[in-house]
Amino acid sequence: MTMDAPDGFKVFEGNMGFVELTGLLMVRRVEDNAFLGLRVEEKHCNIGGICHGGMLMTFADMQLGVGAHAIVDIGNKFTPTVQMSCDFVAPALKGQWLEGTTEVVRQTRSLLFATCQITADGATVFSGSGIMKIPSGTGRYDDAAAKPLSR
Repeated sequence: MTMDAPDGFKVFEGNMGFVELTGLLMVRRVEDNAFLGLRVEEKHCNIGGICHGGMLMTFADMQLGVGAHAIVDIGNKFTPTVQMSCDFVAPALKGQWLEGTTEVVRQTRSLLFATCQITADGATVFSGSGIMKIPSGTGRYDDAAAKPLSR
């Protein structure tokens, strides 16, 4: 686990559970946005020696949620991802710094639509989009899980 990060990045407070297993996520908060960062380590790489696609998808899923929460005012509600699509643009190599950005495309009463980009040392390696459920009520996990998406 390394804390080698560019200026402005601090340890992400959400490093727990599954995310804790993936490695130390860092975050840089600027006005109404949040950018996640991660140094690619050996444990993130596949047999080909590049960052595993599943790791990039996990990072993107986190970036979509953290970024969207910083951009829109929905409080501390848990917003589970209900759909995510991705394009692997280029490989990310061990030692490179991953950094994510999010743009909220649309917000409805119950859904957030967002896109994200991930760069490795400044070069785009991943592009994706996601839809996140905005739960009604308190926004606690048990509230969100108990109510399926209406059709």
